[in-house]
Amino acid sequence: MKIAVMGSGGVGGYFGGRLAAAGFDVTFIARGEHLAVIHRDGLKIESENGDVHISPAQATDNPADVGLVDCVLFTVKLWDTAAAAAAIRPMIDTHTAVLSLQNGVNAEHQLSALLGRSHVMGGIAQIAAVIAAPGIIRHTGTIAKLMFGELNGERSQRSEDLLAALQAAGVNAEISQDIEKTVWRKFVFLVGLSALTSVTGHSIGRVRQDPHTRDLLVTVMRESVAVAYAKDIVVGDQYVEDCLALIDTLPADMTSSMQQDLKRGNRLELDWLSGAVLRMGQELGVDTPVNGFIYAALKLNKNGTD
Repeated sequence: MKIAVMGSGGVGGYFGGRLAAAGFDVTFIARGEHLAVIHRDGLKIESENGDVHISPAQATDNPADVGLVDCVLFTVKLWDTAAAAAAIRPMIDTHTAVLSLQNGVNAEHQLSALLGRSHVMGGIAQIAAVIAAPGIIRHTGTIAKLMFGELNGERSQRSEDLLAALQAAGVNAEISQDIEKTVWRKFVFLVGLSALTSVTGHSIGRVRQDPHTRDLLVTVMRESVAVAYAKDIVVGDQYVEDCLALIDTLPADMTSSMQQDLKRGNRLELDWLSGAVLRMGQELGVDTPVNGFIYAALKLNKNGTD
């Protein structure tokens, strides 16, 4: 199976790295110093699940150099979706799957419009991983799971092939036959995690321990669930409680990619998280005051400070 990783950050670098370490033909699309170090020293993964060093690693900043592939792990930031989709077209054959592992709930729809619905698979990554330094992916904790599926709910041959490859690489993976619901469930969790770690500047351990920030976290997620139901996405009546139970098991020092971007002065995915809850709530007549507060509190930083 030939795989390209479009956006070789924490998510793409980790899962693409596991596949490469297992002997699959993986090319990392990266840029800048990250790419330079991968070329020189290979790609390193630091993880409680086992460290990995892929050397040499196949990497480029030009997808056209890769050739046709069976699957693209599409993991770019949401604002880069259109440009990245255009860039990967030379890698796409009639059977190629483009698996979005992005945040938010609109990426699959946008990619379908840009590349054709038949190419797009939806997915979620349950992992806390970042680029710790150029060429180094650091994974916090032990949770590292992929859930993915065809947009039409079919259990296709290409999804089975990808599942087999991931399992051969030691990755905890699962095919979802209702990927829209799966993506929305991840969205509810991620909006809460991103909002509270970013607005407080603290890890999830501090957030869940304090009764006031814990209540705020619950309210943020409940507002997201209300928007989901208004869109006829049934995430489950007890889902917020399930999320909270999961959050109570996370490493205390775990944070969110949005908080990391905020600390580094980088652009934020705010418009696709709490901002999206606020926007959809306004469109659907659902009140989302706490997500509105989160959006207002972080809005002046959403384009970064660099």
